[in-house]
Amino acid sequence: MDLISAVVTWFADPAHWTGQNGVPFRLGQHVGISLVSVAIAAAIALPLGLYIGHTRRGQALAVNLANVGRAIPSLAAIAIVVPFSQMLGSGLEWFNLYPTIVAMVVLAIPPILVNTYTGVVEIDADLVESARGMGMTEAQILQRVEVPLAIPVIVGGIRSASVQVIATATLGAIWGLGALGGYIVEGNAQQDVGRLFAGVLLVAFLALVAEGSLSLVQRRLSAPVVAAAS
Repeated sequence: MDLISAVVTWFADPAHWTGQNGVPFRLGQHVGISLVSVAIAAAIALPLGLYIGHTRRGQALAVNLANVGRAIPSLAAIAIVVPFSQMLGSGLEWFNLYPTIVAMVVLAIPPILVNTYTGVVEIDADLVESARGMGMTEAQILQRVEVPLAIPVIVGGIRSASVQVIATATLGAIWGLGALGGYIVEGNAQQDVGRLFAGVLLVAFLALVAEGSLSLVQRRLSAPVVAAAS
């Protein structure tokens, strides 16, 4: 009960809802970092995944890239990028923001890449051949046949990447990046269990919202595909 009371008391304090250390600001910061990271990862992984899925070339490369991305610990990736960020600029934002974004991009690329090329590869080959028989170009086949049918699987990869990024971006707080991870790091350093577990709950809440929202989008996109297939 002491833990629950501490968390409730922390959330009930008006001081924790205003300013740059307040929940709204840090929540927005966490969402912004996550959105930018997933967007950059998608910009890299989606075209590569579509190319690999459509041409069937480089599937082994995609698997190896995904495995390498999964094998690199996010904390280690942040630490590796920190010195390069310091070389690029002396401002604090170079030190605590960009290393976290780079690490989150590395984390987000594998699920998006794998789901994208898998979604295209698993499309019935007869549909693709029928499209070719109708005189469609390869670009038209990709745009009008493969992408619409693969989109639910692609969104599944984005959903997985988003949840992972939201949960793991808390590590950036170790290098001074605020966001929601700052509550966890500060609470641990100050032995303030209310602040620490408030941060944990906020991260979990944000991850659940992302999971639920993207799951709903994925189901909505799957319905037309199922109807067309039947």
